Amino acid sequence: MSASVIIGEQQSGKPLQIDIEELLATRLLVQGNSGSGKSHLLRRLLEESAALVQQVVIDPEGDFVTLAEPFGHIVVDGAAYSNNDLIRLANRVRQHRASVILALDGLEIEAQMRCAATFINTLFDAPRDQWYPALVVVDEAQMFAPAAAGDVTDEVRRLSLSAMTNLMCRGRKRGLAGIIATQRLAKLAKNVAAEASNFLMGRTFLDIDMARAADLLGMDRRQAETIRDLERGQFLALGPAITRRPVAVRIGGVQTTSRAVSTGLLPPPTATGQDLHDLLHAAPTLEELTAVDGPSPRPAMPDAGDLMEQIGSYVMAVAPGTDQEPEDPLAGGDNLFAAAAVAAPPAIAPDEINAMIASIMEDMATEPGATYQQIASLYQDFTLRCRMKRIGHHAGDVAQFRRRFAMAVAGIYAPQEERWAELMGLARAVSDEWLAPFLVLARAAMEGEACPDDNELARVYGTSSSGRIRRLLEHLEKEGHIVVKTDYGGRRSVGIPELGVFTAAV
Repeated sequence: MSASVIIGEQQSGKPLQIDIEELLATRLLVQGNSGSGKSHLLRRLLEESAALVQQVVIDPEGDFVTLAEPFGHIVVDGAAYSNNDLIRLANRVRQHRASVILALDGLEIEAQMRCAATFINTLFDAPRDQWYPALVVVDEAQMFAPAAAGDVTDEVRRLSLSAMTNLMCRGRKRGLAGIIATQRLAKLAKNVAAEASNFLMGRTFLDIDMARAADLLGMDRRQAETIRDLERGQFLALGPAITRRPVAVRIGGVQTTSRAVSTGLLPPPTATGQDLHDLLHAAPTLEELTAVDGPSPRPAMPDAGDLMEQIGSYVMAVAPGTDQEPEDPLAGGDNLFAAAAVAAPPAIAPDEINAMIASIMEDMATEPGATYQQIASLYQDFTLRCRMKRIGHHAGDVAQFRRRFAMAVAGIYAPQEERWAELMGLARAVSDEWLAPFLVLARAAMEGEACPDDNELARVYGTSSSGRIRRLLEHLEKEGHIVVKTDYGGRRSVGIPELGVFTAAV
């Protein structure tokens, strides 16, 4: 199963890929002057990886909100919610693995920094069982991690810089992979930029920025001059998730566009000077007289409760169907902003869905060492496999997966089958922690097999401690779930009182 996406095309015509799994561990820094194609690069990366990993976009200009409709991202307008609302929303985002865009274009710079810091810090402080992998994309990162004091207060600057430092320096262990983009490396705090191991460097003209870019790419000062010659949409790439040697890449086409105003030429009106003078000095119309002073009001946003319900029911985007995808992975040719359609997932019968989920669970449960992995990592793997089979919206939440995985570990891959109905009823009273060992013992008893030994129970339980297995059996017996018998020969058998069955003594 590949977790790589094509970001663009090298000069040789060969596609250039980014390994998303490696990117999660090594982070990314994008640099380029205004108009270099930096935002287009981020859009390409977000679109291509939308079906592979959760995404959180800190969007100071509101450029990326157009991802919402085709890819299912939820837009959070930072100007519409209080600090406490943002904290609750960020907690829900972490819990439900929703891809969101935090739009900050309705705020002044100081409020943007406070809002972004609150959101990022809440993602960072999530409980350990919610440390799911996520790309955290911060556009115009120099605003949130400035190298020097500016027009904002020291308190706000420290708050924002601390959040960005946590994201880039300590976020990896919490599943947060920082992707930061900046116009000026010289304006970006060095301790934030230094944590990135992957780089995509676009056109820049100032000597100080070229020198820093060349240093990060391992180029000498003479080679640094080539950075000035890069065209729009062309970047120099380097890093363990991309390439081991610097290569030039032209970024491929995208499916969505920015809301930004076009920079193309627009001829002035053909009216004469006198006509324009008369238009500008004409008497005010009724609409102008009754208009509200100031800028047009922003469209109403859902309240925090409604937005949290959207996040709770979030379903990650499904990759486009192969029958509607363009043959060329860099669809768009010379037009870097060409659009492409997103295919809807085909309808699948419920029985077929159950069979596919059962097959996935069997594959995962039988992999060596699976029971020793963290449940968050297993759940991420499960949802990825479901999305690859176009059933991602049937994956359920992590609590449902935890119990379903425990059943699979016990060899019960299709718990909806009639033969397991009575056992599934008993399992409802067993806590998640003890469920897998209980089901292993119960299944052995139902089928008249030998009692699982301590080594087998330890593997199922995900431990190497024999003491924990003794406490496990004592707990299950104390709770009335099992009965343990040991004969004079030291052989153990386990019974399930409600089912009236025992394992064979071993």
